[in-house]
Amino acid sequence: MGITGPSWSRRIAAIAALDDGNRRALYAYVLGAGVAVGRDEAAEAMALPRSTASFHLDRLVEEGVLRVEFRKAPGKAGPGSGRPAKFYLAAMDEVSASIPERHYDLAGDVLASAVSEAINAGMPIKDALLEVARRKGGEAGRPGDFLGALTDIGYQPVADGGGYRLRNCPFHRLSMNHQDVVCTMNGAFLKGAAAASGQDPDCVVPDEGPGHCCARIARAEAPARA
Repeated sequence: MGITGPSWSRRIAAIAALDDGNRRALYAYVLGAGVAVGRDEAAEAMALPRSTASFHLDRLVEEGVLRVEFRKAPGKAGPGSGRPAKFYLAAMDEVSASIPERHYDLAGDVLASAVSEAINAGMPIKDALLEVARRKGGEAGRPGDFLGALTDIGYQPVADGGGYRLRNCPFHRLSMNHQDVVCTMNGAFLKGAAAASGQDPDCVVPDEGPGHCCARIARAEAPARA
């Protein structure tokens, strides 16, 4: 797993959609049901008029919070039973976002995977951390567009004297108390993303100091224009 799940902008839109109390309640109901939910069922459960429930459910679909499937309602199969009805399922099992963008779930996945590999393979934890972080970074790379991959992840690269400074650390809060571990992981992750994007991993160099990521990109090629 590299950077998975909805994009940052989609998560922000989802949170905006859930600003309404009825939509929050409907999302919680559909998520908790664990099965596809019809409009009539949702309206009855939330004590809402069917038209109101339908409006809010469809708004959640538009924002990617819920998804729709069409099928015949139970007990209405066979010829003459009418058109398939609309049912709703959760498209996101949780909705969260941060400004600036952070990826603590990714850090947790890398660290947990490293511990697991170290235990199972009997290898030093630092070696396992470097290996897993590079691999996860590779999954987040974008062939031919390293800067685009960095932007997708939330590093906010800006041109800086022949290279790029990374204005945001996606693991900022963790790095405050666990700098050695997190910066080691971050450097290996970036090298993996660089390699997968067709860049020399050695373009990732340390850049210690406040207000930005602990690494910078010493050089990187912009994607070729079509």
